[in-house]
Amino acid sequence: MKHFEHSEAASAKEAASAAGQGDALFIAGGTDLLGTLKDEILPTYPAKVIDLKTIGGMDGIEDKGDQIVIGSLAKLADVAEHEAVKAGCAALAEACAKAASPTIRHMGTIGGNICQMHRCWYFRTPDDRFHCKRKGGQYCPARLGDNRYHSIYGEQDGCYAVSSHDTAPALIALGATVVTTKREVSAEEFFKANGVRSNVLEDGEVVTEIKVPKVQKSAFQKFALRKSIDFPLVNCAAAQGSDGAVRVVLGGVYPAPVRSQAAEAEVVGGVSESSAAKAGDAAVADCQPMSKNAYKVEIARTLVKRTLSDLAG
Repeated sequence: MKHFEHSEAASAKEAASAAGQGDALFIAGGTDLLGTLKDEILPTYPAKVIDLKTIGGMDGIEDKGDQIVIGSLAKLADVAEHEAVKAGCAALAEACAKAASPTIRHMGTIGGNICQMHRCWYFRTPDDRFHCKRKGGQYCPARLGDNRYHSIYGEQDGCYAVSSHDTAPALIALGATVVTTKREVSAEEFFKANGVRSNVLEDGEVVTEIKVPKVQKSAFQKFALRKSIDFPLVNCAAAQGSDGAVRVVLGGVYPAPVRSQAAEAEVVGGVSESSAAKAGDAAVADCQPMSKNAYKVEIARTLVKRTLSDLAG
């Protein structure tokens, strides 16, 4: 690991100011960043790392009546076990409970989970040996290479890596809002790949909290090879608001989570075994699998059906 300057922030505003013009990275739980730095996967190395754990008051989970406000430093395990989250935002509680391993859930933060970088093995190869599209290169090695776990909905800006955040589909389905030191942005708009980032954050921008509306019903499903610790091959969240409208969101299938309005249209009249199956078919109708990952289409279809069935049950 190369040398870098380490500093501790007293506030989110101080951290954002100290980050300067893109030569710094932020660390909270460190479960993703430390491995990234050790393997030197990035095209440039940070001059400094700013510790957010020293900021007080950003790890709370507060029930505000019609919504739950979650500090970005709240541990995944704490979100998963919080009674108000389980009651009003069940999909998010389940997503946090299924993220990574128990050890990582007790270290990793929800802010870190929504900000983690893509898991593509070309992107993650040590020493930046594949200078891919996500890093400013000219091509995506997965297009012609080993793409077993990559996008089944085509490319985004030439990249086929997938969004692997477990919390992302749940936050989008629930209609959450991400609050930063600069703005508020809907979760649906937040998870767009941006250079090496998997989100729209700019240099020096810090996530401070997430506002999650309570809903009538919500559910989450995940398919992974190693069920207890792995990143999702596909995950899915669905939520039904007080107006009866259902949102369906898939993860692990595209560089950003995919909200399927086609699937939602199939359950406008209510969720039944038949409409859930039709929604699954509709969700994957436009898939463009690559040479080695067509199997993920069936997983996505099935997860949509199962998640909606959980919602109805």
